[in-house]
Amino acid sequence: MHRLFLLLLAVSYLATTPYNAAAQEGGYPTQTSPRTQFLFKDGEVVRREGSKITPLTQNIKLVNGVKINYKNGIVEMPADKVHPQGKKLTLHEGDYVRADGGVVFATPGSAAAARGESATNASGKYEPYVQRGPGFADPALQMSLLNKKIELLTQKINLLSQGRTTMPDTKAIDDQLTQLDAQLTPNK
Repeated sequence: MHRLFLLLLAVSYLATTPYNAAAQEGGYPTQTSPRTQFLFKDGEVVRREGSKITPLTQNIKLVNGVKINYKNGIVEMPADKVHPQGKKLTLHEGDYVRADGGVVFATPGSAAAARGESATNASGKYEPYVQRGPGFADPALQMSLLNKKIELLTQKINLLSQGRTTMPDTKAIDDQLTQLDAQLTPNK
């Protein structure tokens, strides 16, 4: 009987190991809506849906890989071309993370700190600054650009498959494709 108890205990521990590992890797995946915000309020991150505020009990990991530590407001952006090791920033009072991973700063000081600058504008007037995670783009704009890219690629395929003895000039299409790729690449 004692062996059976130990065996069941070992099996239950092994069954929960992946769950414990996920917590150590930086947060649990969470469902969000476009209205979801993770607000740094009174020294901790809370979830805000419209005017409803809910305290968090665990770290969060958004769909795009952005991780949020609910206890200290550290936001970890995933690795990208510019930041191969990822990027970390700390939220200040009133700052929040949107469901798409963009960070909105409440004050000029917190925006400057995120950019690695000192807050020198004492007037309180500043340009809005949003830190976006890798791959951020307005979905409607991104879809429009991707449709344009498909049209250009179709044009290029049609030109190249006309059975000519000489190669057609596709430089104009290639230039347009390069411009579209630059627009599809997130701004850094």
